[in-house]
Amino acid sequence: MFLSFFISFHSYCFSHRYASLYFCCAIEQSDNELLCLELIHRYVELLDKYFGSVCELDIIFNFEKAYFILDELIVGGFIQETSKKNVLKAISAQDMVQEVSQKCERRCRFVVDIG
Repeated sequence: MFLSFFISFHSYCFSHRYASLYFCCAIEQSDNELLCLELIHRYVELLDKYFGSVCELDIIFNFEKAYFILDELIVGGFIQETSKKNVLKAISAQDMVQEVSQKCERRCRFVVDIG
């Protein structure tokens, strides 16, 4: 069930529910509400592809990944990348860099412990 509502001030506070997750956006009155809905939908699709079936625990325990996905999608309040494939490639590259970095840290700790 999709649940959305708008609160009107000088700008809109827009909320949308997907499964058990709630997403909120604050937009100007001149901005397009449907574009905001599409942006939330695209973000949820990317989270779903990355985490499998995304739930609130995925976001709680992997906040940095969820934020990185959002950062690849939006920069400075504007949509940076519309292609899901390109965003997922950037996320995969970041995961690989993080994995290599963690392996190097483990090796350095091992050498320090021995020495």
